[in-house]
Amino acid sequence: MGKTELDKKFLKFGYYASLITAVLTIFTFSIAILTPPLSGPFCETGGFAYPFYDIAGRFPRDYYWMYPAMILTASYLVMIICAGFTAQKSKMHFGLISIAFATMASLILIVDYFLQVSVIQPGILAGETDGISVLSQFNPHGVFIVLEEIGFIFMNISLFALIPVFSEQNARHKTVRWTSLIGFALIVISFALISLIFGINREYRFEVAAITITWIELIVLGFLYAGHFNNLINLNN
Repeated sequence: MGKTELDKKFLKFGYYASLITAVLTIFTFSIAILTPPLSGPFCETGGFAYPFYDIAGRFPRDYYWMYPAMILTASYLVMIICAGFTAQKSKMHFGLISIAFATMASLILIVDYFLQVSVIQPGILAGETDGISVLSQFNPHGVFIVLEEIGFIFMNISLFALIPVFSEQNARHKTVRWTSLIGFALIVISFALISLIFGINREYRFEVAAITITWIELIVLGFLYAGHFNNLINLNN
């Protein structure tokens, strides 16, 4: 089996990983939008209050989006690994930096989501409520929110770090660079503004901003990366 054949298989793997990431992000984002917040600053009516022991009735309805989100996060990691290794040798360090941040982001987010669906709700249903309050997604000051924040910050950094890899002066590479740069700038600006206005009481405001910015970015970049891989496949023919 020759090197060219291996390269083409690798590029096809990256192509499909990118498409899957874009489609899964659209699907997951749609479900998340249809899951209104039932606590904290964006809760319009009713909702749950500390210590959040009465949330059993929201399972599994409010947790549906986490299942595709875990698959999405894994496919995103595969996409970043493949994209990182398409870098020229002189820019490979940017690819490796991106892969490092993507790995940290994926581990944080998958553990965060798996914790919710495998620990929180079974614990509530069994009456084992010790420590549940600080871990629940319904707690706007809780661990779940903070882990999502750092996870999506790392995810955004991983996309930003790949900018030098897409250095050609064609429309696709320019769009990748601008999308990654704008996404990173929006994350920094939103965190700064929300922290300035609300201080340590930002609750899940920045989390919502980070998810929205990064998932929109992932949708756009997923399709652009797929085009990038497809172009490399055609060049190898």
